[in-house]
Amino acid sequence: MIIIPGALIIGITVGLLGAGGSILTVPILIYLVGQEEKIAIAGSMAIVGFIALIGSISCIKANHVDWRNVVLFGIPGMLGTYGGASLAIFVPGIVQLMTFAAVMIVASVLMLRPIVDDEANHRSQSGTDSTGVQKIRHPITIITDGLVVGLLTGFVGVGGGFLIVPALVLLGGLNMHRAVATSMVIIALKSFTGFAKYLDVLEAFDLSLDWEVIIAFSLIGAIGSLFGKYVSGYIAQNTLKRGFGIFLIVMAGYILIQSSQDLIA
Repeated sequence: MIIIPGALIIGITVGLLGAGGSILTVPILIYLVGQEEKIAIAGSMAIVGFIALIGSISCIKANHVDWRNVVLFGIPGMLGTYGGASLAIFVPGIVQLMTFAAVMIVASVLMLRPIVDDEANHRSQSGTDSTGVQKIRHPITIITDGLVVGLLTGFVGVGGGFLIVPALVLLGGLNMHRAVATSMVIIALKSFTGFAKYLDVLEAFDLSLDWEVIIAFSLIGAIGSLFGKYVSGYIAQNTLKRGFGIFLIVMAGYILIQSSQDLIA
């Protein structure tokens, strides 16, 4: 029964914020479902990828996806994710979990930053000057950032929307609306790439996936994301992001304490 509320929380968060739900998946699978760290990380890749794929369909139909940034940011991100997942073979799950907690703290900082007006955000953060002429970021900068974000998210097993969205605004020159839509496609691509590599990681550690949990979380989470997207228009985004940011700090602290105790034991 714990699967239903856990999956709904993940999906609703994705629908409300366009990012962030993936960072809940690993802790829920570990602490509520009771999975081993590497199994939880691998399973989260499949779950997040499916939820992002479902969410991206409406974005694609509405023509909100910036395909240039999908190519420049997403493809290097897939390569980085594959590389990050490959590193998991050489480190224990507890190290991945502690790194994951550090990533949660970074995410909380980004979530606690206030949202500004879309147009002002697009002008000031994407490099548009006072005359309204946008300063185009060099493609190499976008590619490099995609690779680095992919490497990090592949290692800790998250979709990385909380990092991708700011990067698309700052480097890709997108406003928040298009950045969120574009990130959904990139998250799906990166997550499925990471999941494919994690199958090798699990085999190396003689571990196996719980497909019933993955399927249940994916389907229920997808429904939750549609509901979250529907109600997002009725709730102030700053309020949502602030509350989620505080929650991430608390969760990161809990993970660090638990991981430290496991190391001592």
